[in-house]
Formats: sequence, C-alpha cells, structure tokens
Amino acid sequence: MVKIGVILGTRPEIIKMSPIIRELKNKNFFLIHTNQHYSENMDKVFFEELNLPKPDYNLNIGSGNHGDQTGRMLIEIEKVLLNEKPDFVLVQGDTNTVLAGALAASKLSIKIGHVEAGLRSFDRKMPEETNRVLTDHISELLFAPTETAAKNILNEGISSEKIHVVGNTVVDATLQNLEIAEKNENICKFLSEITENKKYFLLTLHRAENTDNFEILSKLVDSINEVSKKYEKNIIFPIHPRTYKKLSEFGLIDKIKDNSLIKIIEPVGYLEFLILEKNAELIITDSGGLQEEACILNIPCVTLRENTERPETLYVNSNILAGSDPENILNCIEKMIKSNRHWNNPFGDGNSGKLIVNIVLGGKKN
Repeated sequence: MVKIGVILGTRPEIIKMSPIIRELKNKNFFLIHTNQHYSENMDKVFFEELNLPKPDYNLNIGSGNHGDQTGRMLIEIEKVLLNEKPDFVLVQGDTNTVLAGALAASKLSIKIGHVEAGLRSFDRKMPEETNRVLTDHISELLFAPTETAAKNILNEGISSEKIHVVGNTVVDATLQNLEIAEKNENICKFLSEITENKKYFLLTLHRAENTDNFEILSKLVDSINEVSKKYEKNIIFPIHPRTYKKLSEFGLIDKIKDNSLIKIIEPVGYLEFLILEKNAELIITDSGGLQEEACILNIPCVTLRENTERPETLYVNSNILAGSDPENILNCIEKMIKSNRHWNNPFGDGNSGKLIVNIVLGGKKN
C-alpha cells in the first residue's frame, strides 16, 4: 500500500489540506505539523474544531528569520521521513514549511505532490513566490487548481505529464467547514453579538508590504475611514497582532479607534471567520486565501494589493485590485458594491481532495 506523508505548518495549510486528510482516513498516511505559526497547544483545538486527526508529529519550530526557520524545519522533517519512509509527501501552498518539506523529501528521493501548484504573483520580492517556484520544480505531481496555474508551470518548462488540473481544495474546505460552523450554536450566537444584526463590511490587513510602510499604511487607514463614512456602514476588523503593533508604532491606531463605525476585534477562529465572511456585504483584504473564499461564497472582494496570484478571481469579476491609493480604493469599492454577485466559481466543484488522493494512489488521473 502506498504510504503518504502530509506536511503542514500553518492554519491556512490545515484548512486547505483538511479535505485531503479526510479522504486519507483509513489509508496508510501520517501527519507532520511544523507549528510554523502556533504552538502545539494552540493548534490542538483547531484540529478538533475541524474534526481532523491530531498530527503524528509536532515539530514546534515556531517563528524566526526565513533561513533559520527553514533550516530547522529541514533538519526535523528529514528525521521523520527517514523513520517513516513514505512513498509520497504532500505539501500545500507557499510557506517555508512547504519548501522545507519538499527539499527534505527531494534529497531523500521521495516523490512530492504539490497541492495548489502553479500560482504566480510574478513578484520575486515576495518570499512566498520563491517557495512556490522551487517547490513546483522538484515535485513529481503538480496539482494545479486552474488552467491558468497549469499554464504558468508549462511556461517554466515542466512536463505536462506531471501536471493535473484538479480544482482548489479551498472549495472543498470552505463548503465542508462552513457546514460545521453553521451547525454550531455558539458560532451563530457569536455572529449576532459581533455584528449586532447589522449589515457590515469585513476588513483584514496583514501583509508586510502594507503594514511595514508608514506612507502606505497611513493611506490605507485614511481610505478605510472614508469608506465607513461614505457608506455609513460598520466595518468589522479582526486585527492581526502584527498589524496592531505597526499601527501603534506609526501613531495611526487612534485614527481607527476614534471611528465608531470601525469595530476592531481580536483575531477569531477559522469557523467564526467563515461565518463573518459568509454574511458580509463586502470583503476588503490583502489576503490571498480570502480572495478565493470570497469568490466561492459569492461575496464581492476588494484587494489592497497591486498584484494577485489568484487572477481567476479577476477574470470572473468577483475581485478587484485597488492598491493603496485612497481614491482608487473608493472607486473599486463603489464598483464592487454595484457588481453582479452571480459569477462562476473558477476553483472547482468541491471534489479536489478526492481527485488528488486518487491520483497519488495511482487511480484515475485528471
């Protein structure tokens, strides 16, 4: 029987790998969690919430500089792979966990399957872009979410025999996990309390290119204030600790706190956040994963970036790139509020996890 090692390290990876992990139930597999962002104890609840088995290995790597973090992951992942001797390793996305897992497997001549292969921002200043490209080029199976992603890989000279367009597991994950959330009375109560049963926009902001630059962050704060006043709409802002720190350092936090229409809340759990997304009128974000989820849930999205590795969201008009210019942000929000919400979901039908497992186990190929 084929033995599979699943390597993950962040909550977005846990979410997007959850459909695959569910498909691997009763199969020969093991789960490595590098704990890239959170400790074993903090993520334990997350696995329980999503009805997922606990990891077989928690490496407790934690945060650090790219080289230090990736190096420590390589050392620890290699130890597990030498012990377990899998036939295949599956990694998802573009984090340091993905690169370390792929490199460790490659050097041991273990086949690699890259879930969400072929995404490109074409911006090499992003550390994630380096991780994506390198992982794709050492993988045996590249599970591209869309035809656009597949073309990106082909254009880099990778054999078409390795590429499988399977849709994106984020569709499976969003639909499966939203069902869990909507059946949870506490989560539904949370939604009512946070929103006060009023219509709202949902805001997230965490990328370094937005938060670490005073000029850009200042413009974004001014823009959000203008948006709330223009539309007289509550804006719910689950604030990332790093973003809060930067807003405070730059003396911008009071500009947000003084606006009664902007409701800053602590970061929330994944299921709570899914409910917030599902019921928002509009999503304003710089998150890549959120662009996808908004598209799947039929919520218009305005992205506070100059580029995106999810161009499919632009093609179907579920998303628009607004950058950081205040006037452009207001124009983009106006456009998306008036937009038609009935676009076609470009990320698949929710069966990606099943397809991926079948291909890895030698079954039907897409």
